[in-house]
Amino acid sequence: MQKLFTGLQPSGALHIGNYFGVLKQTAEMLKDADGLVMVADYHALTTLKNPEQLRTNIIDVVRDYVAVGVDPKKAIIFQQSDVPEHTELTWIFNTLITMSFLELAHAYKDKEVRGLETNVGLFDYPVLMASDILLYDTDLVPVGQDQRQHVEYAREIAAKFNNQFGETFKEPREKILDAVAVVPGTDGKKMSKSYGNTIPLFGTRDEIAKAVMGIVTDSNAGRPENVYAIHKLFRSESELDALYDANKGNYKVLKEALIADIEALIGPMREKRDSISDADIKRIIKEGGEKARERASIKMVDVRKKIGVTI
Repeated sequence: MQKLFTGLQPSGALHIGNYFGVLKQTAEMLKDADGLVMVADYHALTTLKNPEQLRTNIIDVVRDYVAVGVDPKKAIIFQQSDVPEHTELTWIFNTLITMSFLELAHAYKDKEVRGLETNVGLFDYPVLMASDILLYDTDLVPVGQDQRQHVEYAREIAAKFNNQFGETFKEPREKILDAVAVVPGTDGKKMSKSYGNTIPLFGTRDEIAKAVMGIVTDSNAGRPENVYAIHKLFRSESELDALYDANKGNYKVLKEALIADIEALIGPMREKRDSISDADIKRIIKEGGEKARERASIKMVDVRKKIGVTI
């Protein structure tokens, strides 16, 4: 059975781009894999500095995972901060790689160009992510297109360690669906919280309707392309072509049809999410953390021997 690893930052409310981009495929893949699902709380510290918000987000992201179909009885769901071996291994990797290697990271360069704060944690983000993945002998990492490079970094770091100290880490592969790179927002750009163009994954019907009604449309077009691009996530193009041809220029009807299709998918997941208590979440995290740390500890015994700190 393949070992699958995935992580999600507890950095705020999820949107349908997160669902179609990573969560949907992850939930499906976890049904037939030895899976670990990590709440990347230490990664979130690179941008989120509000402790109360972080605590709330950690609980929410676990609730989100379970609501979309991740079964905590099959997959190990855990907090990154509950397994200190992640940061220990990061330090070891940091002693092997160069500054110039990390300076090539797209995510770091993008934030630098945009004038955002580039703290050391952000610079070192790919190394911590490599540690997350490599600790568990991961075979497959489902990620969005923008995270592909980080899995490539993990492979290169694994190879560098193996060459220096002997065969220790598997070199993981990324799993990316074509649709991941093209989940559009309400303005036609990639759906992103930073762009303010999202449709909330677990929003109320009113919140979803407000977001959909705000989708930017071209008054000169017979078919609202931004509406259609999002709608393709919920229905086949053959069905949509008939609907859109019958309602050319009637954007209100088409947006209402999209609202109904989103609600049909999200409604049952939202009900499941609302039924999960904080106590349930804390139990899932506690049990998952114990299992993850047991695996990570075994791996680090080997790593410590290889590098020479075990005497």
